[in-house]
Amino acid sequence: MVDTSKKNIAVVVGGYSGEYDVSISTGNAIYSNVDRARYNLYKIVVPRNPKAGWYHLTDDNQHVPVDRNDFSVTLSTGEKIQFDLAYISIHGNPGENGVLQGYFDILGLPYTSCGFYTSALTANKGHCNPVVRSFGIVEVAKSRLLHRNQVSAFDADALVREFELPVFVKPASGGSSVATTKVKSREQVIQALDDAMREDGNGQVLVEAFIAGREFNCGVIRDAQGKLHVFPITEVIPHGNSEYFDYNAKYNGSSSKVTPAEVETEVSDRIKDVSAQLYNLLDCRGVVRFDYRYNPKQKQLYFLEVNTIPGQTPESIVPQQARAAGISTADLYYMVIEGALVAASR
Repeated sequence: MVDTSKKNIAVVVGGYSGEYDVSISTGNAIYSNVDRARYNLYKIVVPRNPKAGWYHLTDDNQHVPVDRNDFSVTLSTGEKIQFDLAYISIHGNPGENGVLQGYFDILGLPYTSCGFYTSALTANKGHCNPVVRSFGIVEVAKSRLLHRNQVSAFDADALVREFELPVFVKPASGGSSVATTKVKSREQVIQALDDAMREDGNGQVLVEAFIAGREFNCGVIRDAQGKLHVFPITEVIPHGNSEYFDYNAKYNGSSSKVTPAEVETEVSDRIKDVSAQLYNLLDCRGVVRFDYRYNPKQKQLYFLEVNTIPGQTPESIVPQQARAAGISTADLYYMVIEGALVAASR
């Protein structure tokens, strides 16, 4: 029998993008670390195939269908489980781009991430960058957003004339550096555009100027009492065959993540201040990670992107930052859940 004295939490994993496996790992980490004495947990899988049915994956590997009319599951005992909160752990489509958020908003079900609009905006780098630039608090690298019809007729020479090589070519709505290419020569342009276009669900590709320097990340969360916690920053140092923080560096150990970052206090304080401002200006909720490049010669900080569903795998940055701030992984997830529940009750 289900303990009705505890809240029912749906940990939603999977998704339709190239980040499916990462999302499964993130969901598994959350599912394993949330305190079962406080909550009833249910793992809800959104399969890779958008036409496939969602299901509750039980601890004994049974698949229990989800009724998407009300986002409920009926157990083999006949008990119908209605959820009190969705812990969204899907990176990319449909968990990080506002699709699930809109669905849960219609149902009136609270969830742990940013709202529909913020999620949709920040998921598309080509749309988010001009908004962040308009705030006037941090530099944003030069970029160009290309739509499908522009890519199909794109002149590689035009890119070389417009941007100084190397440049980054990436899916506008992608994450985890899937289908991202550091383009060093004209000959790489078309293939990089094709790779990014295949991954992006909206047919948009971002061409972005390369910023020389160091890469830093900063996690931020607002707790149930309304206090904003800005975590110690992390420096990501790629090594081996990874020239930047690519998929291999993020998930296969080809990078070092130094937390707290060994950098001048003024730089660290600047990153944390900008992150706190962006969290508020973008109307973020839950735990969010902001990524930057810092050019030490210019002493200039550049915004890269917002991650509204940051990774929670053992290799991930935000849990490492939380631990550096004296917050255990279990307590971090407790803060996320309670923050979302309290915000929904206001």
